[in-house]
This record gives sequence, structure tokens and C-alpha cells, in this order.
Amino acid sequence: MAEKTAEPYFVIKPPSGLFSINLRELWNYRELAYFFAWREIKVRYKQTTMGVLWAIFQPLAATLIFTVFFGRLAKVPSDGIPYPIFVYTGLLFWNYFAFCVSHASESMIANSNIIQKIYFPRLLIPVASSLVGIVDFFISAMLFFCMMIYYKCVPGPLFLLAFIPLLALTFLSSVGIGSFLGALNVKYRDVRYIVPFFMQMLLFLTPVIYPASMIGGQYNWLLALNPMAGVIEAARYFIFGTHALNINLLCWSAIGSLFYFAAGIIYFRKTEYFFADMI
Repeated sequence: MAEKTAEPYFVIKPPSGLFSINLRELWNYRELAYFFAWREIKVRYKQTTMGVLWAIFQPLAATLIFTVFFGRLAKVPSDGIPYPIFVYTGLLFWNYFAFCVSHASESMIANSNIIQKIYFPRLLIPVASSLVGIVDFFISAMLFFCMMIYYKCVPGPLFLLAFIPLLALTFLSSVGIGSFLGALNVKYRDVRYIVPFFMQMLLFLTPVIYPASMIGGQYNWLLALNPMAGVIEAARYFIFGTHALNINLLCWSAIGSLFYFAAGIIYFRKTEYFFADMI
């Protein structure tokens, strides 16, 4: 009598170690991450009249409002750069950061049905939510280059080299913070109400409508804690070259982005085992 061969099986267990991401597993599920991102893009623009034009209208409307109230009425300096394009440069990176953090913080609740049914690396959900924001970023960047042509601004030679690293720092910080808030939102549903208020307040602590040079002395630590401060200031330097590059601020932003990414992923991985039970 032939012996029955044992069927293969898989053991699913919580991650071990302080910082365990399992990049191989994430890579094996890359098509699922693409599916999550593509699904959210279709839902985001489905049955909308303006479609992708919303990605242009929102930063453009904010630029007009900030230009009138802060550029003309309050006379906020802009380091020799035309104020509309000065603000739009900051909004380009800030809107991407804010979008990713907000959507990643709600992504676990929004995908509660699939989390309870099948296994996959839960980290794919906040990562996919952050990837969706790249679409809006490049759409908004098209208007940005049109504004540069209108104001006759020629980007510096290092801009193309610095563009990807600055976008990568923004992505890392947004994924880290978004993953932390997303995991926290599973247990404490008040997070969904706190995040919009937090992002509104953080906008005014970020050099979007004013240059970082306006904040000095004892308040420099506020900029050091903000990962977007150095990114936005560096973007203006590499594009316009009208002021000196703040190396210290850029280094603090890089360190902060890596720290927020690592801390957010560690908390997410340590708490994901109870997501299916509590969500």
C-alpha cells in the first residue's frame, strides 16, 4: 500500500526581532501592492467631473490664496523668487506628504474586509496608499513646469539629480508616519479626526508660505523635527539657486525621514498581529 505524501503547508507567525520587514515577502507580493494602488486610483477618480484636474486645481487654488494674503498683504519674503512659484514649490512636496500620511492612516480601516479574509503582508496597504500620491505629484508637477516657463525660471543643473532623492525622503517619512497612524487607528478610532487637524497645523510649521530663514534662534528645533522643512528648502535651492543651501536643515530632514520610517515600520510590525481581530 502506497504511503500518502504529506501536503505542503505554510506557517504564519508574528515577526520576530526589533526591525523585521522581510523585503523578500514584500517583493513576492508586489503585484498585490500594484492592485491596491491601481484600485485606489480608479476609486479616487471614478465618476468625477474634473478627474485628474483636481490634482492641479487644489495646489493652484491654495497658491492663489497664499499669494494674495501672505505675498501681497502680509509681504512675506520669498528669497528673491516670485511668490506664486515660491509657494507652489513648497506645496508640490507638502501636498504629496500630506496626502500620503492622511490616506495611509485610514488605509487599514478602509481595507478591513480583505484583512480579515486572507493573509498578505499588511505593510503593503500603507505603502500602496503612498504610491497613489505619486500620480497627483507628477500631475501637479506639470503645472509647476508651466509656471517656471511663465516666470522664466531655469532650474539649476543639479535639480534633476536632487529631485529623486528629495522625493524619496518625502516618501519614506510619509510611509513611516502613515504606517504608525494607520496601526494606531485600528485600536483608537479617534486618530481619523486628529490627523486632519494635525496636518493643518503642521502646514504652518513647514516653510511652505515663508522661507526657513524667517525662523531662527530658539525655534530652529521646530524645523529640525519637521522632515519636510529641509526637503522643501533644498528643492528651492536646487531649482532656483537664489539662496545658500542649508546643509544642516537638509541633514536633519534626512535623519528625521529615516527615523520616522524606521519607528513607524517597527510599531506597525509589532502590532499587526491583532489587526484582524480588532479591525
